[in-house]
Amino acid sequence: MKIDLQKEFNDYTQNLNKASKDQHINTAITRAVKAYRSTVAESLERFPHTPEMAAEVREIKTQAMANNSELLAQAMASVERNKGKAFYARDRQQALEIAAGIIGTGKTVVKGKSMLGEELHLREYLEEKGNEVWETDLGEFILQLKKDRPMHILSPAIHVPREQVAEIFSKFFNKDVPPEIAEEVGVVREFLREKYFSAHVGISGANVVAADTGAMVIIENEGNVRLASGAPPVHIVMVGIEKIVPTFQEAMKTAEVTWRYAQYGVPGYVNIVSGPSKTGDIEKVTTYGAHGPKEFYVIFVDNGRSEMAKDEKFSQALHCLRCGGCMYECPVFQVTAGHFGHTYLSGIGAVWTAFVSGGLEKAAPLVYTCLRCGRCMERCPMQINVPAMIGELRNRIVNGAAQGEEPLPQVAHS
Repeated sequence: MKIDLQKEFNDYTQNLNKASKDQHINTAITRAVKAYRSTVAESLERFPHTPEMAAEVREIKTQAMANNSELLAQAMASVERNKGKAFYARDRQQALEIAAGIIGTGKTVVKGKSMLGEELHLREYLEEKGNEVWETDLGEFILQLKKDRPMHILSPAIHVPREQVAEIFSKFFNKDVPPEIAEEVGVVREFLREKYFSAHVGISGANVVAADTGAMVIIENEGNVRLASGAPPVHIVMVGIEKIVPTFQEAMKTAEVTWRYAQYGVPGYVNIVSGPSKTGDIEKVTTYGAHGPKEFYVIFVDNGRSEMAKDEKFSQALHCLRCGGCMYECPVFQVTAGHFGHTYLSGIGAVWTAFVSGGLEKAAPLVYTCLRCGRCMERCPMQINVPAMIGELRNRIVNGAAQGEEPLPQVAHS
């Protein structure tokens, strides 16, 4: 798929300029940045060991990516040992086809928030296959109704203030929903409650995967993932191969650093899922399919991640924990929200876009939007050197244009 680079820049620039003047975005982001900084500062004061643990996790991630192939094989074997089914998807199309093969058509699907799901355009694909798919994260639910895309990886509807949420909900639920956050949360809770228990399939991502046990660690606050992954008879986890670490203890350290920099001293829920539900209460005979899912599937997705891992100038980007802290500190993001990005946002998003979500041409406008100020790196618990990566991407764009060649290996374009 060839991208018209000039048109890409023109459309992107118009969108970015429009976003910078959007009062909804200005109001919502101003509120969010203030809340984020205050909460993280308080959390780090309460748990002063966190920066030291972050340094430990950096080394865990470095070693894990250096041995990713072996850890992937181990993780898949662990899932199978736990009576789940494990799959490897080399690209977007294969990941979608595997998921659709499990789900079929005419099913009701409840889905937790997942950046990988956005990368794959999973909901849209499953809907095209004749399924009813509901986003269960509150922010994602708002955007599903708004027909909009996420503007932050952790808080997808960060750009939508409560007043606009009330308008969206009033129209969808066909009743007056006041611009009171508790009221807005309440109507969604009531609506989705029935969906969890009538759904045929629940889909989630995972924040980190322990290769030794096959345990999927899923961090959340709303309780929607616990319901979406626990109530339907089938649970599918779709997770990037970069999320695998060697051991369960290392997975928990990675999870703690993630949630601490994602604005929470401790999250509402930490889900650890390793297989279908089971019981041994009758004669100590293990039987699968108790109160929770009867079937458990894990789809490990590559989609350009292996190419990123092989490139020493960009492999560190795979250490990203998806805490979202860098975005709150980004000067461009603060005035444009996720319009500074496509699926993946801000400076780190430009790197991910180049390798897994559109290619270098799609990433080019983001690369030249980044100020390379380094504020993201200062906030990042993994200290990912985004400014250096942006500089290298600019070099490759210029050199590729001069040589009339593609400066990066082609990946499947979304």
